Amino acid sequence: MKTKNNMEQGTHSEALYPYEAWHIREEEYSEKNHQRNESVFALGNGYIGMRGNFEEGYHGTEGGSVTGTYLNGFYDSEPIHYPEGAYGYPARNHAMLNVPDAKIVRLEIEGYPFSLQSGTAHIHSRVLDMKGGQLHRQVEWESPAGHRVMIRIRRLVALQRKHLAAICYEVTALNFDGELRLISLINGEVAGAEGGSPGDPRVGARRLEPSLLLEQSGREAAGCWMKHRTRNTGFSLVTGIRHSMDAPGEVENRVVADGPRKGIQYVFPLETGGTARLTKYIAYHTSKDYPEEELVPRNIKVLTDAEQAGFEALAAEQRVFLDRFWSRGDVEIEGDPALQQGMRFNAYGLLQSVGRDGVTNIGAKGLTGEGYEGHYFWDTEMYMLPFFTFTQPEIARALLEFRYVTLDKARERAAEMSQKGALYPWRTIAGEENSAYFPAGTAQAHVNADIAYGIRQYVLATGDLDFLAEKGAEILFETSRFWVDLGHFNPARGGAFCIDAVTGPDEYTAIVNNNAYTNLLVREQLNYACETADLLRKSYPEHYARLQREIGLTDTEMTEWKRAANLMFVPFDEELGIYAQDDTFLSKKKWDFAGTPADKYPLLLHYHPLVIYRHQVLKQADFVMAMFLLGDRFTLADKIRNYRYYEPLTTHDSSLSPCIHSIVSAEIGDLEEAYKYFNRTVRMDLDDVNRNVKDGLHTAAMAGSWMSVVNGFGGLRLYGDGILSFSPVLPPQWKNCRFKVANRGRLLEVCIGHDEVAYTLLEGDAFTIRHKGELVHLPPGKKIVMSLAARLEAVIFDLDGVVTDTAEYHYLAWKELADELGIPFDRNVNERLKGVSRSESLDILLEKSSRSWTAAEKEDVAARKNDRYRELIGQLTPGDLLPGIGELLTALRERGIAVGLASASHNAPLILERLDAGSLFQAVADPAGVRKGKPDPEIFLRAAELLGVPPENCVGVEDAAAGIAAINAAGMKSVGIGSADRLGEADLLLASTAELSAEQLLALFR
Repeated sequence: MKTKNNMEQGTHSEALYPYEAWHIREEEYSEKNHQRNESVFALGNGYIGMRGNFEEGYHGTEGGSVTGTYLNGFYDSEPIHYPEGAYGYPARNHAMLNVPDAKIVRLEIEGYPFSLQSGTAHIHSRVLDMKGGQLHRQVEWESPAGHRVMIRIRRLVALQRKHLAAICYEVTALNFDGELRLISLINGEVAGAEGGSPGDPRVGARRLEPSLLLEQSGREAAGCWMKHRTRNTGFSLVTGIRHSMDAPGEVENRVVADGPRKGIQYVFPLETGGTARLTKYIAYHTSKDYPEEELVPRNIKVLTDAEQAGFEALAAEQRVFLDRFWSRGDVEIEGDPALQQGMRFNAYGLLQSVGRDGVTNIGAKGLTGEGYEGHYFWDTEMYMLPFFTFTQPEIARALLEFRYVTLDKARERAAEMSQKGALYPWRTIAGEENSAYFPAGTAQAHVNADIAYGIRQYVLATGDLDFLAEKGAEILFETSRFWVDLGHFNPARGGAFCIDAVTGPDEYTAIVNNNAYTNLLVREQLNYACETADLLRKSYPEHYARLQREIGLTDTEMTEWKRAANLMFVPFDEELGIYAQDDTFLSKKKWDFAGTPADKYPLLLHYHPLVIYRHQVLKQADFVMAMFLLGDRFTLADKIRNYRYYEPLTTHDSSLSPCIHSIVSAEIGDLEEAYKYFNRTVRMDLDDVNRNVKDGLHTAAMAGSWMSVVNGFGGLRLYGDGILSFSPVLPPQWKNCRFKVANRGRLLEVCIGHDEVAYTLLEGDAFTIRHKGELVHLPPGKKIVMSLAARLEAVIFDLDGVVTDTAEYHYLAWKELADELGIPFDRNVNERLKGVSRSESLDILLEKSSRSWTAAEKEDVAARKNDRYRELIGQLTPGDLLPGIGELLTALRERGIAVGLASASHNAPLILERLDAGSLFQAVADPAGVRKGKPDPEIFLRAAELLGVPPENCVGVEDAAAGIAAINAAGMKSVGIGSADRLGEADLLLASTAELSAEQLLALFR
């Protein structure tokens, strides 16, 4: 729905940053965009995150600034104040801290301080180098007195040295001889971000008082350090700096102490053409990682080692680390430089923000800003984890280990919620629940099942059964205990297992019973937990015995888990033929999108939650996401029907949503929509789509862009059999696309073109994948090429009016019934019955009845009509095949082209028998095996499935408009038999079956 939240954005607007494959470039300074650029040009290594603040500080007035340096997992706490409290509400909030700013380097030229708000900047550029892992800045500046200098600054946060960052600051005199000062400081006075909207839950709360208290400072050689303590959590932090100075003349240096700012000042002369270089090394250590007495010595050692290595050696280390990262994590897109840049920026952003130590995780804003206060969410398992699982599995394991480290906190939360087992927090840093708004926080218990899903996918992809036995199984068992205790076997649902009062991924629908996403993923989790228990009993008996001993695991529990899984209730609407998002969602009024102005999105900022909760409106993908994650549990027809219902109701007010719609759109064959949603995802931050990049980047959307390519256009799936499956399709805007997938010690390269896909096993032993349902063996080092060109493999016929003409018999049977019931019926009414089911036909006939009909009465009269129809079709003979059909069926068989039937008639087998044509049809799909009749595509998709042929390689032949619509919706080529006024949407229109030939059908694929 293009009226929602600017979703018409499918093409690139004017670039905020020039499209370059490996760089993000700011070509001139823009004060109004300063805060946004601080997020975009942030650097990190998964532990330290530094916003792209200027070394000299911000002195403007228009754009605002958040001077930010963050340490992953380092936080303080404050009480949460509730005007109306209740039992079980989280008592304290944890917030990632802005730590002392050690990036500061100030330059003075003959007493004039360098600032972009004074003098003249003749050149200003910044470049984020994603291959080299550095931020480059170049400024040609003229002081108010006319002194010109060229300033070149390089900054890095060391990817191979957890606690270290470095700045190389060079200044060259261009037109003068004079005295310069470089002042390097740590600012020990720390404040959080200012501004933001008090009604915007995406922005962190403003802390009332400083969280870091300065306790001690000292000088060591060419540097200094400060020690702080957090106000409430009592953690210690040591921030240290060390320098090396290279200048052509004599350099004077001295300690600078300006209140909470401490550092070193260097004074030196510089002649025209001369260059001075200051290299600054920065280190952070906290008592969360080391004993407090070790912090200063460790800090000094890191700085000393860095100085001995030198900046260029650190830069070389960055390059080596990133070469390996890109050798696995790069996605190459030929044909759209904007998307290529976006993909690399997103992958690089994920690497910079992800904790790799097993005790930290990855926040919704990474380490780039204070939005969401640095909290970790379900985003990790459902968005970021897949990227790392299939590119950097060692990082994926570390992310899951964080959940194991915090399992005891999850147990405590479950007990607080009066439940058994473990309940993981909706948002957290250290494992405690930090969400003060329980309807969209604690109620999102699906986080338990999301973690279980992430564990299963990781183990399937890596084969890391040791992790499962040592850590993952305990998580699975404790969270499974929670689910079986939370749910109940509901007599009102025939004893089905129901889970009440939860919120699914869609935060615009809160506190509901039987959220389909939750119930489906819980069912998968419970089955997986039972499978894992069986595995441990057989292959890891010592770990199974340990868990029996330590957590009291019993066989009886697993019996109950299996029973709950088998009886899980998943709401389904028979009339619509779709799964209901929850018990009551489909009974609500649909949101008035047409009457909602564009400036009222996102809805959460303009409407009270209760207003939103009362409507059918989605913030983000909910059931659509379940269809992606559990794709082997749904037919293609299910996916099409459910997607088409929920897509128009989804605002995508969450940045997590568009990528999921992109993936499912690609799977159901709507490549145009898939590409539109992918565009919105891949440049979420570089184009500032949601206008909130200033608060930090969107790490889930970053990972979602990778998912859109690999899971969407690449069609990657990994189900229970452990076989990697691909179903590639290339957007027409691209020339080709290339990515790599790690799998159990192997590295597979996938290169997708328009006509073929190449699979090359770059590392590891030979293995077998699945390509569009076909098993393909991949030997090491050999490129295996598979065609993607659509080709005619099957023809699926309607019955009446295409294979034979029983329409007259239908008419006579309906006419006799109508006359018997005293209901007017003629051939005009009969025309409306073509291509629809028997029950729908009866409803049309009964429209002119003067009485109401019970379901039992309808069933009785429909059976009477069918009995009479079967008597009439008993007169059929092989001679009743329509002209040309017999010859066509023979020609198709000779060419090895499969033949199927998709008929709305329950009597199709009998008719084929009377026509002596049953042996010519390899599959028959009739209403008994489908939920919805034509124009729904299900019956044609069912026939293709029975034939084992992809829909895109099928032709459907129909004589009714509803049938043509069904064929087109199924993604097949359509042939209409009849007139253009009824069948104008067909790919090929013929007046009669006599004109049909195998050659014409083959020509549809040329």
